[in-house]
Formats: sequence, C-alpha cells, structure tokens
Amino acid sequence: MKRATFTVHFYLKIKNRTKNGSLPIYVRVTANGKRAEFSLNKKIYKKEWNKQKGCIQGFTKAAKDMNSYLDSVKSKLYMCKVQIEDEGKEVTGLSIKNEYLGIEENPRTVLEVFKEHNEWCKSLINIDFAKGTWDRYEACYRHVKRFIKFKYNENDLPMKKVTPSFILNFEHYLKTERKCAHNSTSKYLRNFKKITRIAITSRWLKDDPFINYKFHLEPVDMDFLSEDELQTVMNKRFVMDRIQQVKDIYIFCCFTGLAFVDVKSLVYEDIELKDDTYWIKKKRQKTKNWCHIPLLEPAVQLMDKYKNHPVCQKKGTVLPVLTNQKMNAYLKEIADICNINKKLSTHTARHTFATTVTLANHISIEVVSKMLGHSSINMTKKYARVVDDLISRDMKKIQGKYNGL
Repeated sequence: MKRATFTVHFYLKIKNRTKNGSLPIYVRVTANGKRAEFSLNKKIYKKEWNKQKGCIQGFTKAAKDMNSYLDSVKSKLYMCKVQIEDEGKEVTGLSIKNEYLGIEENPRTVLEVFKEHNEWCKSLINIDFAKGTWDRYEACYRHVKRFIKFKYNENDLPMKKVTPSFILNFEHYLKTERKCAHNSTSKYLRNFKKITRIAITSRWLKDDPFINYKFHLEPVDMDFLSEDELQTVMNKRFVMDRIQQVKDIYIFCCFTGLAFVDVKSLVYEDIELKDDTYWIKKKRQKTKNWCHIPLLEPAVQLMDKYKNHPVCQKKGTVLPVLTNQKMNAYLKEIADICNINKKLSTHTARHTFATTVTLANHISIEVVSKMLGHSSINMTKKYARVVDDLISRDMKKIQGKYNGL
C-alpha cells in the first residue's frame, strides 16, 4: 500500500487574539493533499513565537517545556497516521485529526453490534448453532438494552463506552434489578463478552473491558425424583387432559433422559427397532453428540398412547410437547398435588434418568454418559452423588461379616 504524504505545521491563529493579547497555537495536518487544523488549547504572545521553525523562541524552562509538548503532539499525529494506514483506511488530514482527538465519524454502537451478531447467529440455526443458543443471546441483548436505558438514560451507547466500570455496573444491575442468580448473571456476562471480543477484533473497541474480570459458576444442587417420588407421579391420574399430557411427557423424559428441546423435536425417524427393542438414536441439539437410548417399557407405552394424537399427526412428532414455560408451570402444579417438595422442571426429568433410573440401578457411568449424549464423562460425574446411596446399600451386605476388635 502506498504511504501517505504527511506534514505537520504549528502556527498562531491571529484572528483569535485574546483580550490580553495572547494567541492560540494551532496545528495543521496535511496528508495526501488534504488538510485539517485544530487548536492545541495553548496560548503564547506573538513575540515568543518563531514563525519559520513553528516553535517557541528562547531557552527558558517554559520555552523548552512547550517545545517538548509540540514534539510529542507531532509524534502522536504520526502514530495516528500509521494506525490509519494499518487499518486500511483513507489517510487524510481530517482522519488523522479525528484519530488524535478520539473522534469517530460513524462510531459503532453496543446494540448495533449485538444485533448484527444475533442476526448472524439466527441465520446459522441448525447449521452451527442451536436455536437455544440464539435465544440466550437474544435474552442477553434485551438485558443490555434495558441496562443502558436504566443506567445511562440512553437508547444506545458507542462501543468505546464499554469499560470495566460498565461491566461491573451491568453485573450489579442483573443481580439487583433483574433478580438474576449468580450463575445466570455469569452466563449473560459470558454472552456479552463475545460481543466485546468482536468489537476489539474489529477495532471498534481498544481495550478489553473484561481484562481483570474472573468468571466462576457456583455449584448447583440439582433436583431429581427419588424412586418413591417417581412411582408417585407415575401412579397419579389427572382429570384435566392437559396436566395428564404434561405428566406423561415428563415421565417419558425420566425414562429416556432427553432434554426438553430434544423430546419436542423427536420424530419416528429417530426411533429404530433392533432385536425387539426400540432405540432412540438422535443428535442432541445442544452438543450435536449422538445419544443412543434403548426404550424401557413405560416410554414405549407412552409413545403408543400418543401415536394418534392430533398434534403428533399434524407435526409428525412422537409426543405433543407444549412450550417449556407451560410445561414447567404445570409441573409445579403436579409437584404440589403429589406432595413433592422439589422444584420440578423439564430438566429434572433428565436428572432423574441419570440418577434414579440408571446410576442407582448399577448402570455404569460410561453407559449413562453415552445415553445422555455428553461430550465428556466428566459432565456425567455431576450426577455421581447418587453413589453415596449405592455405597450405603452395598456396604450393608457385609455388615456383621467382620467382628470388632
């Protein structure tokens, strides 16, 4: 790329003489024949100025300090020129001036960059991203939008306004105003960090606002149904069809370990009959890992029960699954009716499969990990707390075998 011609000239602005007779020092920047000028907010008397050299006359400390300042201005202007060239932008006097003064001609804004990112993610749903990933970015976008209005009373902000202080205030807002739990807050901040990384890479943001920020998730005690609770729910019959339907789908997940998004999209092409056993062979939407799950009898019965359901017939799905919000609302009601003092959700069914249905019945953790479609067995180990019950049960077998000392 051809280097730009570049000159810097300091001069006194005669027309802007002050009441005491001093004159402001201006700098004129010329690049590729296009120039711009601006004041340095410094004033001296005309007799102190060397017009030919563009500097202060004399060898006093004040003169040396001022000339040193002018040299530093010239050096910074040159660095601005190099920066603009490196970015492949047009080098002009105005562009150098704006770079030096920190003026952006068309500054990129936080919500503008975030929205572009989300639209890009949306176009790649079921290609590179699951819909749930896009949903989370959309939720984070809405939180950031509300935060900017709440904290700054603005509809948007330039990206350069995203500083470490912005991040800390956003975290505080999520926890206090939005009542988000610690882990939810951390996940939203991780989502937003991707937006700042894009801005830094594109040079819309100079410094990383997360530079000293440490992410950490607190351990979560996951609810699951015990054997007795699972039997209670299975045996309960509801008069209202909609509640019974939600209960049945929940039980199906308890015996398959499918996450909500995967059971909702389950079709008969995902089910294979092999050696008189039905198998679910399906890629998880979240991780794209395959899960191979042999169907136990309760799951097979539920699959047959809803084979001719109008929703299943229309959509070609195995089960008539409602939205996650409606499912969770009904599950709360089911828990109350069954006197189960746990916060039931669609995901507790997956936990129940991993613990009560499989690990507690001596299915190896490697097999459970494969059925759950986990990327690593370490993900499955979080369910290993059920091992305490297994240890207690097995140790009772040898109680009394050894006499005390």
